[in-house]
Amino acid sequence: MRQYSPDLTPPWKKPKPVSEVPAEPGLVVEEPGTGFCGAVIRCEAGTVTLEDRFGKHRVFPLEPRGFLLEGQVVTLTRPSSTTPIRPTRTASGSVAVPGARARVARAGRIYVEGRHDAELVERVWGDDLRIEGVVVEYLEGVDDLPAIVADFSPGPDARLGVLVDHLVPGSKESRIAASVTSDHALVLGHPYIDIWEAVKPSSVGIPSWPRVPHGQDWKTGVCRALGWPDNTGAAWQHILSHVHSYKDLQPELLGRVEELIDFVTAPH
Repeated sequence: MRQYSPDLTPPWKKPKPVSEVPAEPGLVVEEPGTGFCGAVIRCEAGTVTLEDRFGKHRVFPLEPRGFLLEGQVVTLTRPSSTTPIRPTRTASGSVAVPGARARVARAGRIYVEGRHDAELVERVWGDDLRIEGVVVEYLEGVDDLPAIVADFSPGPDARLGVLVDHLVPGSKESRIAASVTSDHALVLGHPYIDIWEAVKPSSVGIPSWPRVPHGQDWKTGVCRALGWPDNTGAAWQHILSHVHSYKDLQPELLGRVEELIDFVTAPH
């Protein structure tokens, strides 16, 4: 007698098989129904907990074909080890994504004033920026910022964020920043004369940043007041070597950089 399969569903109507992936801590997936994207921090009987880059948690059921991994539908399974393990953090404090590939660079950019600013941003936010596909460039000053913004031509698909030193009321920098009026450009700043000051003195091993008399080169004045050689490049490398995470930076800088990243990466 001819044997028939109990499943009479035509082959073309059967869903294609998808990969089963263990929900290991640190794995970054997206729940397509809500668009929530985050790293696995816990997998329990029938559920998985995700944490996004802002520290927000969401719990989802472990359903077949329930998640996207690098754009592909997958079924998450409970890993062999069920001990909840919190994933490591990047230097900025966001969830680390082991083995994540850098995203293709966005058209949008973040501009900072100088090389030291760019190196500090890379030190703390580099992992996040690569995952988001955000490139940081430096301007060598902000005097020509309006012309630079006009030349960049920011738009909905190419937002521009600018981080300015010493952005305080009445300063030259504040007047320049106010002249940028594009809805697709955001100029933010910190109150410090130079990005050096945004590093906590305690992280560098000094009681405070020296007060430098007006009219004197600030970096050179700092070096002399602290008894460092008059080599600002070497001084900066010494300072940067003591920056290990966001905890070594002043909150006035942290909030502004996070805001710029959010602005540049926000869906249009």
